[in-house]
Amino acid sequence: MYSPTIILEAMINGLLTGGIYAMIALGLTLVYGVLHIINFAHGTMLAAAMFAVLGLNMLTGISPYASIVILAPVFFALGYGLQRYLIGPASHGDEGNILLITLGLSILIENALLAGFGSDTRAISSDFSFAIVEAGPFLISAPKLVGFIGSVVVSAGFWFLMNRTDAGKAIRAVAKEKFGASLMGIDVRHIYALTFGLGCAALAIAAGLLMPTFYVNPRVGGAFISIAFTIVVLGGMGSIPGALLGGLLIGVVESVSGLLLGESLGQIGIFLIFILVLLFRPTGLFGAKA
Repeated sequence: MYSPTIILEAMINGLLTGGIYAMIALGLTLVYGVLHIINFAHGTMLAAAMFAVLGLNMLTGISPYASIVILAPVFFALGYGLQRYLIGPASHGDEGNILLITLGLSILIENALLAGFGSDTRAISSDFSFAIVEAGPFLISAPKLVGFIGSVVVSAGFWFLMNRTDAGKAIRAVAKEKFGASLMGIDVRHIYALTFGLGCAALAIAAGLLMPTFYVNPRVGGAFISIAFTIVVLGGMGSIPGALLGGLLIGVVESVSGLLLGESLGQIGIFLIFILVLLFRPTGLFGAKA
């Protein structure tokens, strides 16, 4: 049996990892909250963002954290353009078509990454990747601590954007009733593209926070998309606070399950929570009933 100190340390490290999971889920829940669709390209776009972080580091030596300043606006513009000029026009207003288009984008991006970078697994090696912060009897990964703080700050920024700005009010209006919002003069197509761009920007931020401690290959997005979807369901579809709290909870569950059951079985707890939420609270922690 493990000592309470070891279990508590696993919970702390799970919280830190969960903060980064929340950033990945944030973009997914934001897009669902407005467009009411699941973006099947979410995982491969995360992989593309991670390769972008790696490429900047290899070419210029810029740190993954500093690359966020460059890549977040780039991926926002990419996401905005994809939704405004490709996904929106090609879907013809049919949400089923959007699902198929994002699935096609996922296949296209993954194969483009395979063609450009091969299937090899790569990582950024630096002294900071292995830095440790001592907090009493606990040893905490410094990159994970930075990632956790960054995720909380960015999540708070997204909450402020959605609840205290005109753009956020417009996004919420479109999410609630797009026809009524259009009658009030809100450009629905612009809001759709803006939301998709914000979701992609969140992925670029998550990639910058992940790369100091994680590897990347063209299929790495698949390792995160199931976790992100579980977080979105747990926190409530479209809820930013739900994505943050759900990410933290899932991180703790994964860490403790991995400690008690072994790393290969660590995700059993995640999918058990997913099933229980669907059975007993399908709207999630903060989701509203339809």
